[in-house]
Amino acid sequence: MNWGTFIWAIQNNQMLSASLGYYINPLISILLGVIFFKEKLDRVRKAAVVLCFCAVVFEVIQFGSLPWIALSLAITFGFYGLVRKKVAVDSFTGMAIETAILLPFALLYLMMSDSPTANIFDNNASVNWLLFAAGPVTMVPLMCFAAAANRVSLVTLGFFQYIGPTGMFFLAVFLYDEPLSAEKLTTFVLIWSALAMLIVDSIRRMRKNNTANFMSKKETL
Repeated sequence: MNWGTFIWAIQNNQMLSASLGYYINPLISILLGVIFFKEKLDRVRKAAVVLCFCAVVFEVIQFGSLPWIALSLAITFGFYGLVRKKVAVDSFTGMAIETAILLPFALLYLMMSDSPTANIFDNNASVNWLLFAAGPVTMVPLMCFAAAANRVSLVTLGFFQYIGPTGMFFLAVFLYDEPLSAEKLTTFVLIWSALAMLIVDSIRRMRKNNTANFMSKKETL
């Protein structure tokens, strides 16, 4: 669902919506961490989640519909991280099993599709090489993500997911010239504010822990 929604969004000039979805995703990861792993949600994280909720409500009010692309991407990838954390297998094995499960569905689609590019023997070489390159470009980051999901908390994992949507946002606005209305920008500002709160709080906690560890070592010596 995540891959399909993302590819559809890119093909239909909805990169900003996809970017918004992956900005919301860390907040979904935080909520899932609280629900399934009993990770603590302090006041800063609660405020961040509320801001995210306000951004979604604002989108509904302004555009008259749920931002389904963004929410679909955020929720499906959030649950993907949850499943990978629950199923404690190494990243290569997990990715191999996931791909094997999807393979028959992919083959069925290719056989039934009437797309002129569904048959690789009818494509030119450049299209096929780009399609093949999409495999490792997709799989390597997912394997790294899966490896991280087994080693860190979902809250920490959420913080590392800000880089991707930022790059996607800049590509959408400055390379593909997608329109960025004032209303859409307001939604992003609300999400960015939530993420800024989380980042500042994370840095504060890191410094506090480092100081505590230093003082503990000093007392030991």
